[in-house]
Amino acid sequence: MFKKLTVMPVLAAALLASSWAYAAREVHTFDVFVTIPTLAFYVIPSDPGWVHLEQRLPWNLTTSTLGSLRKYFDVKNEAGSIEARLEGRPYLSNGTDAHDIGLRVLFNGKVLSELESSEVVSMSDAAPGKRVLLEIVPVPPADGVYKPGNYFGSVNMIFNAVLPGA
Repeated sequence: MFKKLTVMPVLAAALLASSWAYAAREVHTFDVFVTIPTLAFYVIPSDPGWVHLEQRLPWNLTTSTLGSLRKYFDVKNEAGSIEARLEGRPYLSNGTDAHDIGLRVLFNGKVLSELESSEVVSMSDAAPGKRVLLEIVPVPPADGVYKPGNYFGSVNMIFNAVLPGA
């Protein structure tokens, strides 16, 4: 009987230890990606860490003005120029159409349109490659007064490699 009593506590301790091995478990899942551009054509953010994250436009409390977003892109097209356009109207919204804040999007100093593509980098600048500025500028309301609220929006740009004579 004495042998039976000493075996049971050892067996119980072994069972508890094996269940504790799984009681404290952590699992981490994250996405990994890479964009490897062709050497002949690319339009990529110079600092790729920002492009997939929400960007805050700076609000100046003293002057009640909304600032712009400025980011750089590295561009290249060995065979020609680069055109761009917007896919949809760029604006910030708080959920009420009456309070939308329009955005003006400039790429390399050229205003982008949602209606048609326009040249944003000439062939002579695109061939060797260049660093250019993307600027997203809020369009002040007609009365000059921004309405309080939380505003969100998206800016979608499409870039095309243009061949000479195309």
